[in-house]
Amino acid sequence: MIGTIATATAAVLAAPAAGLLGYRQAKRAVLARRLRITSPNGIDESGFVRIGGIDQWVSIRGEDLANPVILEIHGGPGASNLIYAHRTREWERHFTVVRWDMRGAGRTFLNGGPEGQGEFNLDRLHRDALEMTDHVRARLGVAKLLLVANSLGTVLGLRLARNHPERYSAYVGTDQNVIGGGRDRFAYHALVERLRAAGKRKELAAVTALGADSSAWTTHQWGEYHKVVTTTDPLTFDTMKTVVIRSLWFSPLLTLREVRGYFKAMNWSEQLGPQAMGVDEYAEGTEFRIPFFVFQGDQDVITPVEPAKRFFDQVSAPVKEFALLEGCSHFASFRRPQAFLDLLLTKVRPALDAAPAGRA
Repeated sequence: MIGTIATATAAVLAAPAAGLLGYRQAKRAVLARRLRITSPNGIDESGFVRIGGIDQWVSIRGEDLANPVILEIHGGPGASNLIYAHRTREWERHFTVVRWDMRGAGRTFLNGGPEGQGEFNLDRLHRDALEMTDHVRARLGVAKLLLVANSLGTVLGLRLARNHPERYSAYVGTDQNVIGGGRDRFAYHALVERLRAAGKRKELAAVTALGADSSAWTTHQWGEYHKVVTTTDPLTFDTMKTVVIRSLWFSPLLTLREVRGYFKAMNWSEQLGPQAMGVDEYAEGTEFRIPFFVFQGDQDVITPVEPAKRFFDQVSAPVKEFALLEGCSHFASFRRPQAFLDLLLTKVRPALDAAPAGRA
């Protein structure tokens, strides 16, 4: 998806450089003040933790350590969620939010460079996630974490929730991927029909040449597909510009070097995309022993509602609920962070309170 972000960035950064940098500095100062945590039982700490044999960045923020703890599993691949901290500030009043730059992402990637990322595949990330989970549980003294996964991170999130109910109190997926080993082709065919209806012959020819079996795509083809699906949908492209790129550019937590590093990390990590296309969620299992939630953008063309709902309907879980975030494409939780928080408080929090995680 790096090509998509680069295209959106060019549109946002069309202003003269000097004026843009001055505005960026002023905006970042305002957002930095918003991010301050001063409550007596709050936490705001970040740094590198040795996970899976390499140093990986983790941020832990919240206003009350008595609140449930969220472990975010970011997507991309290689797209750190740290850039959204100022957009999701309100979440930290109700939850302690743990944001982890997985190998291949953000500060973890910048710290070690490509040669320092080591083994890079879904199985390695799964083992990393379990190590990070246990680190956070020990650090905060809690028995279980609330898993919140978005976009490609939901592939890893489902595995964690399915296989390790002893570590997690519930699963929340948003921008939920449901990959059926290359057999679920709803998103592909929907894109073909949309391009045909819009008369976009060049893009239609490029997508048709890829073929519908995503499990057979190369890394380059995977990236090209996502570039087309994102740039040809007005709401998705607007979200890229106004939510993703603006969050990245104005984040008070990232230096200009780290902004550049964000793109490098995503570019390097794109190799994970085709690997994930071979996953078959139905074969891996639809039984979950923890509460299961999916909150999806109602206009998402990258991970459409229909495949996510079809999988959800087959899930067996102690509690489960599916909800739509209106007027949202992909990145729904970050486009409408308050609406997403409302769902966490009204749907998820009662399930946590009914079976409290307790202290470790």
